[in-house]
Amino acid sequence: MSEPSSAPSAPAEIDFLAPDAGQRPPGPTPSQSRFQVDLVSEAAGASEERSPSSDGSAAAPEGPGSDPPGAGGEEAKGRFRVVNFADPSGAGSGASPEAGPEGLQNGDTVMSETSLHSSTGGQHHYHYDTHTNTYYLRTFGHNTIDAVPKIDFYRQTAAPLGEKLIRPTLSELHDELDKEPFEDGFANGDELTPAEEAAAKEAAEPKGVVKFGWIKGVLVRCMLNIWGVMLFIRMTWIVGQAGIVLACVIVCMATVVTTITGLSTSAIATNGFVRGGGAYYLISRSLGPEFGGSIGLIFAFANAVAVAMYVVGFAETVVELLSGVGAVMTDEINDIRIIGTITIILLLGISVAGMEWEAKAQIFLLVVLVTAIINYFIGSFISVKSKEPSGFFGYNGKIMWENMGPDFRDETFFSVFAIFFPAATGILAGANISGDLSDPQMAIPKGTLLAILITGIVYLGVAISTGSCIVRDASGNVNDTVSSHFMTNCSDVACHLGFDFSTCKNSAKGCRHGLHNDYQAMSLVSGFSPIISAGIFSATLSSALASLVSAPKVFQALCKDNIYPHIGIFAKGYGKNNEPIRGYILTFGIALVFILIAELNTIAPIISNFFLASYALINFSVFHASLANSPGWRPSFKYYNMWVSLAGAILCCVVMFVINWAAALLTNVIVMALYIYVSHKKPDVNWGSSTQALTYQQALTHTLHLSGVEDHIKNFRPQCLVMTGYPNSRPALVDLVHTFTKNVGLMICGHVRTGYRKPNFKDLAADQSRYQRWLMKNETKAFYTPVFAEDLRQGSLYLLQAAGLGRLRPNTLVLGFKNDWRDGDMMNVETYINMIHDAFDFQYGAVVLRLQEGLDVSLIQGQDELLSSQEKSSGTKDVIVSIDTSKDSDADSSKPSSKATSLQNSPAVHKDQKSPTLPLNVTDQRLLEASQQFQKKQGKGTVDVWWLFDDGGLTLLIPYLLTNKKRWKDCKIRVFIGGKINRIDHDRRAMATLLSKFRIDFSDITVLGDINTKPKKEHVAAFEEMVEPYRLKEDNMELEAAERLKNSEPWRITDNELELYRAKTSRQIRLNELLKEHSGTANLIVMSLPLARKGAVSSALYMAWLEVLSKDLPPLILVRGNHQSVLTFYS
Repeated sequence: MSEPSSAPSAPAEIDFLAPDAGQRPPGPTPSQSRFQVDLVSEAAGASEERSPSSDGSAAAPEGPGSDPPGAGGEEAKGRFRVVNFADPSGAGSGASPEAGPEGLQNGDTVMSETSLHSSTGGQHHYHYDTHTNTYYLRTFGHNTIDAVPKIDFYRQTAAPLGEKLIRPTLSELHDELDKEPFEDGFANGDELTPAEEAAAKEAAEPKGVVKFGWIKGVLVRCMLNIWGVMLFIRMTWIVGQAGIVLACVIVCMATVVTTITGLSTSAIATNGFVRGGGAYYLISRSLGPEFGGSIGLIFAFANAVAVAMYVVGFAETVVELLSGVGAVMTDEINDIRIIGTITIILLLGISVAGMEWEAKAQIFLLVVLVTAIINYFIGSFISVKSKEPSGFFGYNGKIMWENMGPDFRDETFFSVFAIFFPAATGILAGANISGDLSDPQMAIPKGTLLAILITGIVYLGVAISTGSCIVRDASGNVNDTVSSHFMTNCSDVACHLGFDFSTCKNSAKGCRHGLHNDYQAMSLVSGFSPIISAGIFSATLSSALASLVSAPKVFQALCKDNIYPHIGIFAKGYGKNNEPIRGYILTFGIALVFILIAELNTIAPIISNFFLASYALINFSVFHASLANSPGWRPSFKYYNMWVSLAGAILCCVVMFVINWAAALLTNVIVMALYIYVSHKKPDVNWGSSTQALTYQQALTHTLHLSGVEDHIKNFRPQCLVMTGYPNSRPALVDLVHTFTKNVGLMICGHVRTGYRKPNFKDLAADQSRYQRWLMKNETKAFYTPVFAEDLRQGSLYLLQAAGLGRLRPNTLVLGFKNDWRDGDMMNVETYINMIHDAFDFQYGAVVLRLQEGLDVSLIQGQDELLSSQEKSSGTKDVIVSIDTSKDSDADSSKPSSKATSLQNSPAVHKDQKSPTLPLNVTDQRLLEASQQFQKKQGKGTVDVWWLFDDGGLTLLIPYLLTNKKRWKDCKIRVFIGGKINRIDHDRRAMATLLSKFRIDFSDITVLGDINTKPKKEHVAAFEEMVEPYRLKEDNMELEAAERLKNSEPWRITDNELELYRAKTSRQIRLNELLKEHSGTANLIVMSLPLARKGAVSSALYMAWLEVLSKDLPPLILVRGNHQSVLTFYS
C-alpha cells in the first residue's frame, strides 16, 4: 500500500492508488486518515495504465451495493488508483482477485465516473459514494462520511504526538451528486475496537524518546539555576550591607519580578501545545516573529555566555582552594583558563551524551546542593567557641537587632540589589527544554512556580539566619577580648559577648571576618565546611549545565523558523531526541572564548539584562494577548492578570536600568535593531500572534467609530473601486490609481468573474488570496475583490453596492477605456456604458483612463510568465497549473495536477512547459512599455487639467494628489477652462482666485474662448463614418421593424438622436482638436467626462463621443465627480 501523503491534500481532487501486494501495515492507526492520499503525476498515471499490475479488478470494491468489477476497473484505470488504508484483520493484498471481499471493502469511498463531469466552473469535481466502508462507520447507526469531533482533526501537520487527520470537506458533504445517493446502510467491515486503537497508537509512537515530568524536567532545573553561587558567597555580604530588613526586601523584590514572570510564563505555556524553544517559542508565538526573533537570538547568546560565567565562577573557587595549599600551576588567570576549559569540555560531553545523562547529573548536583544548605542551617545552631573571634556567636537577639538596619559601605540599596538579582534568574530553565517535557502545559506552571517559592524561602531563611548569628565585623584574633574597665566605652553587640572588634572600623585595612568582610562566612557557620565548597561547585556546575543545554535548544528552534539567513545549518537535530549537536558545539565555542577572556565583570550585567528583556517581553505578551481579546487566548492556567503582567514588564525594564543603565541601553538597542531587521525582512510565517489580533481589534474599533461620524468635505478622500480584472493584467490602471490613493484613500481592485458554468467558489477564494499577495508583493496598498456574476454589469452592480465596509466604502468608479469597442459584440459596449450610468445612480464619481496603446497586457505572449515571476519569487507555495485551452476542459490532456484548478488562463497561472518565447511585435512592445510608464519617475512636464464643468472639484483634486507624490512632483499643473472671447481676463482672474483659495499651486491658466467654433469638416466626416455602422436608420424602415430592432439592439443610434445632439457631437470633435493643440506634449491630461442622459443617448453614440474626444492623445483621464463638493476653502 502506498503511504498516505503527509500534506493535507483535499479529498475532492484525489487520485486513486491501487494497493500493492505485501506493503500493507498490520492495521490502521488512529493517525491514518481516510482522506489522506498520494497525489500521482500524470506520468505516473500513464505508466500505471500501461502496467499489467494495475488490473481493473484490483480497484473494484466487492460487497453489497458495490459497482460491478468491470465498472470499477474502468474507473480505476489510468487516472485513478484507490488508496486502500488497512483492514483490521491484516488480510492479504487487495491486488489479488481472491482478496476482493477482504481487501478493498475497507478502502476509501469510491468515486463514480459520472461525477467527473460535474458542472462546477470547469473544474474536475469529485464526489464520494458512501456505500463502502468508511473510517466514520456507524457514527449514528448508519454509514456516513460525516465525522464526529476528534482531536486528530485539530493537530498541526507536523505535530509530534500524531499525524493530522483531514476531516471531510464541506464540499464533499454539501455539493450535489451527479447520481442518486445510496440509501443508508451498514457496510461490511468492522471498526477498530478501543483496545486495537490503543495498541495501534502505542505502535505508532516512537520508541526510546526521553521525556521528563515536572519534577525532573522543570522543578530540579529551575532550583539549580536559581540557587547560584550568590547563595553561598554573596548572601552574607548583602545582609551585612543592607541589614536583615532591606535584605529581605531585596529578596522579595526579585521574587516578585520572577513570580509575575512565572505566572505569565504559565499562562502562555497553557494556551496551546508548547514545542521546543523555551522563551523564544513562547514570545514568538504570542507577539510574532519580530519580537520572538530578536529575543530568541540574544536569549540563546546570553545562555551561551552564562555558561562561561558559571564555569569561571567554578574555576575561581578551585584556584582559591589550590592556592590555599600552594598548588599553583602557572598564575591565577591562566589557572582559571585551564580549569575552565577542562570543565566545559566535561560538561559538553555530558550534554552530548543525551538528555538522560544530563538529567541524572542534575539530580546528583541537586542532592549535593541541598545537602550543603542543610549543612549550613545545622551548623548555625551549633555554637563553637573557636568560631567566636571570626564573628559567629550562634543565634542572639542582640545581634539580630543590630543587623536589622542597613550599613552601606561604598554601596547603595540599588547597587546591592543589582548584585543580588542575577541570583533570582533562571526561572526559564525548565521552559527552555519544553520540547523534552512529557506534558509542558502541566509541568511548566507547576515546576516553575514551586521552584520560585522554595528558592525564595531559602534565600529569606539564609538572610535572616546569617543576620541573627554573625556580627558585621570581626578580626579573627582570639586576643581581641574586652577588659572589664573598657565595657563602659563599648557600644557594639560584640562587646556584650566579650570581644572588642573596634579595630576593624578604625584601621585602614579593616578586618577579614564578619558579614561585611568574609564572603565565605557560610562555610564558617556550617557544620562541615567542605560540604559548602561542594555546594558552590554544585551550584556553578548545575547552572552551567542548564545553560549549556538551554542555549542550543533555543537556538535550534530559532533556526528551524528560518527568521535569520545562513543559520539553518544549526536547525538539524540528531538521534531519537533530536539533539542539536551543532548547537552544542557552537555554544561550546562561544563559552570557551569568554572563558579564555576570564574577565566577565563587564559582560555579566549585559547577560542579566538579556534575561530581563526576555522576562519583560513574556510579561508583555500576556498583557498584549489579553488586551487583544482574541478568542484563541484561552490559557487553562487562570491565576494571571493582564495588569499585573504589565506591571511585571515595567518592573523588569526598571530593574534593567537599576542594574546597569549602560547595559540596559545596549540591550534595548540590540533588541530594536533585530526587531527592525525582522520587520523589514517580513518572514513568511503566520503564528496567529496577539499582534495580529490587536491589529484586527483596533481596525474594527476604528471602523465602527468612523461609521458614527458624518463625512466632512475637509476629510474627503477619493476611495476608488477600480475594475481591473486580474490586477496584474492592467498594471497601468493599478499604478496610476494607486499613486493618488496611496496613504490617502481606499483602493479596491474589482474583478467580475463570468461564465456559463456553475461558479466554483473555492477557486474564487484561492484567487482572492493569490492576488492579494500579488498586490502586497508589489507594494500596492489595495484590496482585491472578485465576484461571480452572470454578466459584467450584474457583477459591477454587486461591487458598487457591497464593496467596502462602513466609511471605508468606494465613492469613485475607475474604468479603463474600452479601446476595442468597435471590434466585438456591441452589447458589450451597452454593458460598459451602463456601468457608468449605474455608478452615477449610486452617487459615485466616475473616472475613465485611456492609453492609446491599451491597458490589458494579459494577452501578450509570454507575459504570463513575466508578470507572475514576481509572485513566484515571493516564497509562496502556490500550485503550478498547466491548462491546455485548445482541448476540451474535461479531456485527459488538460487534467490539472492539483486541486487549485480552474484558474482560467490568467497571467497568474504559470505554465509547466514554457514554449519558446518569440520576440514581441511592435504593437505588443509599445503596449508593454506603456503599461509600465506610471511606475517610473515623471520628469519635468505638465499635468493639464481641463476643468470644463464643475463636478464638485474631483477633476481638480485628483491631479493635485498626483503631483504631491514623489514620482509626479516635478510636473506642474496647467488649468484649462471654457469661457467667452470678451471675458477671458475676467474668467482667468476668477479661476486664479478660486485656486488660490483652494491652496492648489498651478503654473498657468488658459481660458478657451473658441470651444464652440465648428470643428474641421474632415473630422466631422470621420465621426459620421465611424458611427455609420451603428445607426438605426429608422426613416428607411417600417415603425414596427424599427422598434423591434431597437429593442433587440438598444445601442443603435436613431436619426432623431443624432440630429438632436449634433451640437454636443461637434463640441467633442472640437475639444479633441484643442487638446491636440494645447496638450499634445503633456505627461497626463485630466478632463471633465461628458455626461449623457440615461435613456436618451444610446451607448454607441456616447462611446463614439468618448472615442473622438480622447483619440490620438497622451495618457488621458476623464473625470466626473458626483457633483457634491470635495474641495473647500473654509478652515
